[in-house]
Amino acid sequence: MGTSDAVLALLVPGARHGYDLKRAHDEWFAGMRPLAYGQVYSTLARLQRDGLVEVAHTESGEGPERVVYDITAGGRGRVRAWFAQPVEPGGSSAEELLRKTLAAWRLAADPDALVARQREAHLRRLRALDDAGSTPDLACALLIDQTRLHLDADLRWLDLAAARMRSQPRPAGPGLRDRELPRTTDTPPRATDDATEGVLP
Repeated sequence: MGTSDAVLALLVPGARHGYDLKRAHDEWFAGMRPLAYGQVYSTLARLQRDGLVEVAHTESGEGPERVVYDITAGGRGRVRAWFAQPVEPGGSSAEELLRKTLAAWRLAADPDALVARQREAHLRRLRALDDAGSTPDLACALLIDQTRLHLDADLRWLDLAAARMRSQPRPAGPGLRDRELPRTTDTPPRATDDATEGVLP
């Protein structure tokens, strides 16, 4: 699910073909596992089947034709829902959390609100561990200790991520809100309310 959502987010600034998506993914999420070409096209096929992307046009050149895909209104809604839903704390969620945080920052999708929601999800998990109390079973106690330490580390990382994003300008380019609000020369931009037009409050 995380890869599909990340690919959708990559299409928010504008239509792309598969090669551009692969290149943009590896740029947005530098240092993480690169996206394989086969995964790009299989993901696009699923997203098109589900009505989240559509073929914009094809490009002809010296090589084979390239199919250019664009995100649909349903796809933009899926991206907003992705940003709004915290990652389940613990387990193998680190990569998903990093992808989502970076995508929100690049698309001007209120990364501070995303971090705040994620912090609350982590704190709820920590409270649940505290409510469970102590256990005489060594294996359970060690597992709880490990989980608690990982959650504490994630919380520190979230604070650091929020500070880094606030101190670094967002890369130039349209964000999610820009694709949501088409503008013409005849009609001035209308005022928006974050609770209705932004990603989510």
